[in-house]
Amino acid sequence: MKGAPSILKSVAETVAEQCLALTPENIPASVRTRTEELLIDVVGLCVAARNTDYMKSLIASADAGGPCTALGHAASFDAATAAMINGTAAHGEDFDDTFEGGPVHSSAVIMPAVLAASERFGCDGRAALVGMAAGIETLCRLSMVIPKAIHKSGFHPTGILGALAATLAVSVTLGLNRRQTVDALGIAGSMASGIIEYLAEGAWTKRLHAGWAAQVGVRAARMGQQGFLGPRTVFEGTHGLFNGFARSTQGNYGVLSEDFGRKWVMDGITFKPYATGTMNQPYVDCALRLAGKGFRAEDVTEVLCETAEGYVHRLWEPLASKHRPANDYAAKFSAPFNIAVAFVTGGAGLAAFTEQTVRDERILALASKVRYVVDPDNPYPKAYTGHVRMTLKDGRVIEERQPYIRGGVHDPLTRTEIEDKFRRNCEFGGWAPERMAAFLKAAPTFFDGKIDLAPLRG
Repeated sequence: MKGAPSILKSVAETVAEQCLALTPENIPASVRTRTEELLIDVVGLCVAARNTDYMKSLIASADAGGPCTALGHAASFDAATAAMINGTAAHGEDFDDTFEGGPVHSSAVIMPAVLAASERFGCDGRAALVGMAAGIETLCRLSMVIPKAIHKSGFHPTGILGALAATLAVSVTLGLNRRQTVDALGIAGSMASGIIEYLAEGAWTKRLHAGWAAQVGVRAARMGQQGFLGPRTVFEGTHGLFNGFARSTQGNYGVLSEDFGRKWVMDGITFKPYATGTMNQPYVDCALRLAGKGFRAEDVTEVLCETAEGYVHRLWEPLASKHRPANDYAAKFSAPFNIAVAFVTGGAGLAAFTEQTVRDERILALASKVRYVVDPDNPYPKAYTGHVRMTLKDGRVIEERQPYIRGGVHDPLTRTEIEDKFRRNCEFGGWAPERMAAFLKAAPTFFDGKIDLAPLRG
């Protein structure tokens, strides 16, 4: 179905109806497994970020006291604040999952919202599973309504669309009815936010977008539950979400409902192998393969990369600042730096993006040689590709290509790799091996009983 749907039934009503019809029994085993894996990833990411400067600042700004857990922290908070803290931590290092059709980061928004609501209102794991699956699936599908347009307009799709999807997830978890859920979605539309000006200087605000959207989910769902009215046409209306943030109401709204509950696009979510921006991942793989070919960074005279037009304003321009990122966070959104740090250090994990690496002249010297050309046939956002061609002093030209992002549908991470990533993240955050092992042992039964986050405090 192309174009805005009939006013007789709004998009929000359609989305609410199909999500409220989900039950634990009609959640496929593959979706439960994927949700469990995403939970493992989120917990590890929250632990990894718990001692960072940005999390210390965020927690210091919040009023402690309440029944809800900030993962990896001793203090407890009200539900909305806990959702904000956990969402910010999960997205903080840009190491969280991504959906290739968007792109959007789903679990860093949906899981903190549902966990906080479940803990606050005593929801069991079955309700949380359905809420998470409904929210994650819908967020992935929302990103395909008008692909690339929200980013082009200067906004972060995860923050904008995530606010609505988190609201839906909490509404499902708490058992709101159709009218309450539609009102909640309408309310969330006025709370959605997230500009991408962080790109200018590596400011911390992108980190906050997932947490803010998670907080919106808790607050908007509670308001809708209590009868606060929201606009029914929040998605497709003349002054609705897509017109405001994507500059158009003309989108493929049918993607939200076609085969919903039968085909689960969240099965194709990508688990990131590297602690950096989504679109950099294939470039990192190319650089690592080139590093294994037996030549040094100093042997390289020029690096040329083919790229998608949609990457340019985030990864490549202004090129001078991408060659010398302002700080460690800005470095995550620089393709030249990612290629250089991977080639020189042999990795792109959490330790690759520090104030030391971003001032390393050997890395910066190689980054300064990286240029790009736009490939008009690049399939982004349907696929994320990488290409690095290095010209050496002796005249040789050596290149690598990657037609897909590793960790996604074409080359998924195994459960063992996901758990290994969890352990590395927890080790980075200072957790003892016994705590990691206890959580991984409990993860397969997490959704079978009452949600208990107490073991994840401190």
